[in-house]
Amino acid sequence: MAAETPFPVSTATLERLAGAILTEAAKAGATAAEAEVSQAVGQSVTVRKGEVETVTYNRDKAITVTVFIGTRRGHASTADFADDSIRATVQKAAAIARYTADDPFAGLADPERLAHEFPDLDLYHPWTLSVEDAIELGRAAEAAALAVDKRIVNSEGATVSRGESEFVYANSNGFAGGYRTSRHHIDCAVVGEDGGAMQRDYWYTAARSPGELLPAEEVGRMAGQRTTRRLNARRLATLECPVIFEAPEAGDLVGSFVSAVSGGSLYRKSSFLLDSLGRQVFAPIVHIREEPHIERARGSAPFDNEGVATVPRDVVSGGVVGGYFLGSYSARKLGMTTTGNAGGAHNLIVAPGADDLSALLARMGRGLLITEQLGQGVNAVTGDYSRGAAGFWIEDGAIAYPVEEISIAGNLKTMFRDIVAIGRDVDTRGSRHVGSILISGMTVAGQ
Repeated sequence: MAAETPFPVSTATLERLAGAILTEAAKAGATAAEAEVSQAVGQSVTVRKGEVETVTYNRDKAITVTVFIGTRRGHASTADFADDSIRATVQKAAAIARYTADDPFAGLADPERLAHEFPDLDLYHPWTLSVEDAIELGRAAEAAALAVDKRIVNSEGATVSRGESEFVYANSNGFAGGYRTSRHHIDCAVVGEDGGAMQRDYWYTAARSPGELLPAEEVGRMAGQRTTRRLNARRLATLECPVIFEAPEAGDLVGSFVSAVSGGSLYRKSSFLLDSLGRQVFAPIVHIREEPHIERARGSAPFDNEGVATVPRDVVSGGVVGGYFLGSYSARKLGMTTTGNAGGAHNLIVAPGADDLSALLARMGRGLLITEQLGQGVNAVTGDYSRGAAGFWIEDGAIAYPVEEISIAGNLKTMFRDIVAIGRDVDTRGSRHVGSILISGMTVAGQ
């Protein structure tokens, strides 16, 4: 690795601090302990109407420590790397543990589940982007958006950001590991007007490597086109119809599933998918695989937040749930074993079908294409789904006109089973890789 680094401290310093925290915890009476020491740097530049609106920098450090005294747990954190601060933070965690009730499920991950090999997943690609160059990229994105159509009358700005982070996690079971990551993005949002009515839309590109970002001009052009096509939107009468969730919105459906089969929701019995392991939850065409080791992907990691090795696995096969998302604590509560998901799911790959979005529209024939959802209207306990939405009405397999001020309603149990097709227009910008999803029917509430 290059000698020059943008980080406040060296990797060796992070490792030394993590070890020192565990030593201090033992001195404080801990029977077990874990520590994470991290740092992050970044730069973000926003341009609006060709002028620089904001330039922000971050240069962060953090320590978190968890101390176990028997089955009692205490947690504390600090941003100060000084030795005195570390000692005080460990003492605080130990004091909290002494006054906390016993919890038989508390504790570190089982030693046999800890990672021993750390594959290089190519997650760190620093971007030596100056403020001046970032400004020019932002201007290029915004100019491209404004040039799409004379009805683009205003801009919410274009932002160009680069970010890098590093952490070391260690625990008293002998685990110590960490790595550097990067994440960069360019986004642009503009406003269009026609006949006195305004619409706005945006687009963005994000990647670990700057070389994998879309050109700034392409981001702006997409933002401009998406805004223009929403002009002259109408409302719909309330009806039942097929619905397509455009790929970026389809990721929310996957997220609702993940939340419902994650440990906290399951052991608290606050999930509409209780006892769903081995049950048919989705249509048979749905296959979801967790792939934690994809190089440069957003959700890639060699181990989870407890040091447990991550492994590729089938989460849904033929619509049947094959696995939950569990950390050590939730697994013990459920009488199961960790799945290496302390901290959340890793890359979820929803197997695509053969159709692109145009083919999905043709297959649907008549119905609603959803390109934006508003609000958080998902009941995690019942699965009831009701959210504001905007998009396009489809007739004869083609866009007829844009629609706004509607809401869509259904129940996720039914929606999952009613998935008719999944597009090959996969959105890979996040950790859920999924194409557009066609559902056979939902309630659309309008006028």
